[in-house]
Amino acid sequence: MNIRIALMAAAAAGLLAVPAAQAQEAVVGVANPEALFHSKDPKLDRNKQAAYHIEKELLECGEWDKAGMWLTKAYHQHNPQAKSGLDGVIYFFTQVLKVKPKPCPEKMTTKVVAVIAEGPYVTVMTPRVHNDPKDPSKSYSTTWFDTWRFVDGKADEHWDPATK
Repeated sequence: MNIRIALMAAAAAGLLAVPAAQAQEAVVGVANPEALFHSKDPKLDRNKQAAYHIEKELLECGEWDKAGMWLTKAYHQHNPQAKSGLDGVIYFFTQVLKVKPKPCPEKMTTKVVAVIAEGPYVTVMTPRVHNDPKDPSKSYSTTWFDTWRFVDGKADEHWDPATK
């Protein structure tokens, strides 16, 4: 009998013990996240720098009065919690989430795992820690991502894994 078929049959019959889930490795950011927001390609560098300003000034520091510098008026939003358009995303962060501006550090403090750029798209991956829904006394580490499509140096479209 083929070993693969025998193993599948044993697993289906419950004869093979399935090991308990291993503790996962924590998702951690790099030591110098600002270095990730550069490229030798001028177009990719422009887009990565715009993503940097979105991450630092808007998301980290809450400076939503600067949003028009980095987001288009149309700003197509694929996060189900926020409306599309520059006004819609500003409203979401300032009125729904009640984000207030705070002093912006000289260097970004947000932890970043990777910044990937291709064509007009930039994806920024950041670590996130959540409470374990099965045991709220425990937490787990995962990765969040934001992807933007840039037009003329401004984000015109956005995706993330947010749910309702």
